[in-house]
Amino acid sequence: MAGQAQGNGGLAGTSNGLGPRTRIINLAKSNMTSAELKAAIDYLTTGDGTNNDTDGPHSIAGVAPLTESGIFTSGTTDAVQVAIQGTSVFTAGSNFGTGSTGVTSSLLADFIDAV
Repeated sequence: MAGQAQGNGGLAGTSNGLGPRTRIINLAKSNMTSAELKAAIDYLTTGDGTNNDTDGPHSIAGVAPLTESGIFTSGTTDAVQVAIQGTSVFTAGSNFGTGSTGVTSSLLADFIDAV
């Protein structure tokens, strides 16, 4: 059940109807290229092959460029939001992705199906 339970004895907190855990993250870099975005998304889906305690593999539920048109333009777009699902670890940081991307990742929302 999505939303917040309220009332006498209700549980207040985040929840979702999308699975055990869904996180919304932001990928940011001035004038991000398609290759940099792909490297970050590939890293999200495969995890850190050397240490999945740092970043485990996730399922991508959605990708949305933060632009007025909603369209990613390589070399122009500065921010992309990604919805990831799964209980693996996500560690926000700079140079996020496979290789030296210069992309910074941050956590915007964390929905845990605790109800």
